[in-house]
Parts: sequence; C-alpha cells; structure tokens
Amino acid sequence: MNRTPNIHVHGGRLIDPANGIDEPLDLWLANGRVLAVGEAPPGFEAEVTIDAGGQVVCPGLIDLGVYLREPGFEHKATIASESRAAARGGITTLICMPQTEPVIDTPAVWELIRRRAKACGNARVLAMGALTQDLAGEQLAEMGALQAAGCVAVTNGRNRLANTLVARRAMEYASTFDLPVVLCSEDPHLKASGVVHEGAVATRLGLPGIPSAAETVAVARDLALTEHTGCRSHFHTLSTGRAAEMIAQARRANRRISADVAVHQLFLMETDVDGFRAECRVDPPLRTHSDRERLRQAVAEGEIEVICSDHQPHEADAKSEPFPATAPGISGLETLLPLTLKLVEEGVLDLPRAIACLTAGPARVLGLEQGRLSPGASADLCIFDPGAVWTFRADEMTSAGRNTPFDGWEFCGRVTHTLFEGRITFKLERP
Repeated sequence: MNRTPNIHVHGGRLIDPANGIDEPLDLWLANGRVLAVGEAPPGFEAEVTIDAGGQVVCPGLIDLGVYLREPGFEHKATIASESRAAARGGITTLICMPQTEPVIDTPAVWELIRRRAKACGNARVLAMGALTQDLAGEQLAEMGALQAAGCVAVTNGRNRLANTLVARRAMEYASTFDLPVVLCSEDPHLKASGVVHEGAVATRLGLPGIPSAAETVAVARDLALTEHTGCRSHFHTLSTGRAAEMIAQARRANRRISADVAVHQLFLMETDVDGFRAECRVDPPLRTHSDRERLRQAVAEGEIEVICSDHQPHEADAKSEPFPATAPGISGLETLLPLTLKLVEEGVLDLPRAIACLTAGPARVLGLEQGRLSPGASADLCIFDPGAVWTFRADEMTSAGRNTPFDGWEFCGRVTHTLFEGRITFKLERP
C-alpha cells in the first residue's frame, strides 16, 4: 500500500463509546493510525482536511458475521464487491463466516481469503474458523491452528450441531484456547423443513413453519453446555424474545456469555412474508411483533450488546423460485447503519448506545483491538451526516447481491466518508 496522508478531521461530533467520548473533538491521523484526539500534535502538517461540521465521527463499524461468498460462490458475490459495499456502509471490519468452498477449517483457506481481502484494501477481513471439519458436525476442526493463523472465533454457522456430545467436546476444546464459540442455536429436528415462523401467516400461506421452540430448546442446551465447559459463548442472530430473556438471565451469573441480533429482526415480522415475499425469507425466520419488541428491549437494556447485518448476498435467481425453494438471507451491509440509526429516530436507542452496538460491542465480544479511536489505534473511521434524509434503492447497491426488503425505505443519516487504516475508502459524491 502507498503511504497514507496526514489527515485532520475537523469539526465533527466524536462518539467513541469504548473510550466514553461524546463531544466535539478533532482527530489527527498519520501513518494509518490515530495520532491525537482533540489538540493538534506538535509540528503536525495536514495533507488532507476533512470538514466534518454537523456530522458524527465514530470508529469504523464492525460487522460480526457476514457471508463473503468467496471462495466457492463467486456467482453470488466476491470479496472485492462486498468489501466495497462495506466501505459504503461505514464498515471497516468484516468478520466472515466459514461457509465458503472449501470451508475455513484449515489455515490455508483462511490465508487465501486474507490475502485476497488485503489486496482489495477496502476493509479489514477477519475470520471465524469452522468448529468441526467441513462443518459436518462430526470431527473437531484444528482450532489451535486456526487461532494461530488469525481466526478470532470458531463456529459451525448455520450447520447446526445436532449431536450434543460433539457440541460439548467442541466447546471444551475451544475453551482450552479461550476461543469464542459463536452459536447459531436452532434444533434441526424441530426446524425440519420449515421456511417461515410457525404461526398464522405460515398457516394462511400453506408453508411449513419453524416453531419458536426450535431456537429456545437449542439455546437452553447451549447455555447448559456453556456452564459445564466454561467456554466463551456468543449467541448469534437471535430471533425470539424468549431466547433473549434466557440469555439475559444467564448473563447475570456468567459474563462470558454474549449475544447479537440481525438488524432486520428489529424491524421486520412474520407478516412481512405475506404475499410470498422471498426477499423477507431469512434464517432464522422473522417472528412475531412480541418477539420484535422484546429483542428491541434487550438491545436497549444491553442484554444484547451487538447488532449485525447477517449479510447474505444472493444472485437474482436465488430469490425467484417458488418460496420454499428460495435461498434465505438479506444483503445487509449497506443498510446496517441506516437501520440502526432508525432505531435512534424511533426512540429505541440513544445515539451513543446505537454506535456502541456496531463498534465497542463486537470488539469486546471477540477481543478485538478495533472499535475505538485511542491514540495509536488504527485510523478506521465512519463519518456520517445524521440529518441527511435519503431513499435507499436496491438498484443502486454496491453489493453484488441486491436481495433486500428495504428497497424504497426512507432513512435519516448517511455515510459521507469511510476511512480504513488512514485511507479514504469511500466518499459520498454530493449531487
């Protein structure tokens, strides 16, 4: 990479939850790092000045759990396309799931992804290694080797572990390396062939349903195993209010337990699937109004400390089949921040808490050094105009996957600049 310029970010409202900062402060950046906060360092000469007047300056966002598709599924998306989309969304650190082809169950696969991401230079890509070999749920992956290669956590992703003994052994093995285990808790037998939430909408549409118990039963099992093994467990993409309550109760006795929610679960409900809307088919499925409100409450009260996009880009054909045959998932990198800011607009969160869910929260869960703007930290910044009103258009997305239910939604708050390691990777072109 070329040398990064000396940058002065001037006049913005700096919100850095990890350091307890929320006040007008300037930033001074050099050599890809934060050189100073507030006062200019002696002898500093800015080569680039960014006028952030009227805007919010915060750490670059961290998205915990994205599907980059490459290698193996480049017809859906590539590391290049999705890292560009991340930059447009103010995201500077992507935590990729291991569901690639081949699976990230060896250091060699992760090294391939790391090199391709570094060559793109749009965002930092970190990986979750596979919990079991080929995500098959039978033989444990070499977690120590994956950690040594740089993987920040292990998970079996959406290949749920049906065998409780394997799950126990995997947690025990991960705990010996103090590796976080990221759990997509769902009982595969209760889920069966379900495609939407088991309820009135599923009955009316004649679609096989997934009961809430598919999640709560699995969460109960995984909480028991967490207590037994002492591992660091992170519950990924919760969908039910009852599961959120169970985790909140467990967290009072064990602070090594954490959880996140996909941002679409805080807005959409089972009724949004009505009319066989394939763009609203997600896994886990959209639940009830009561579930949505309880998840919002859990985020507001800090019981759930991370909001993620659960980004799953798809080609157009993947959403054009009959509903049960469509692929679940939303392309969410470019709507993560706008939707989170909408929670602020609706009074669910205050702005510092919302930013914490996208920066300090995921950094704490995974033990990352990112997510803060301390002197010496990587110069990863998101600058957004909180008053900018704009309409999101699917046909203008940067992501290769344009599968989104938020086409036409009006948002307040828009990214104007993204800086990654001191380089401007996105700048909004004003009309």
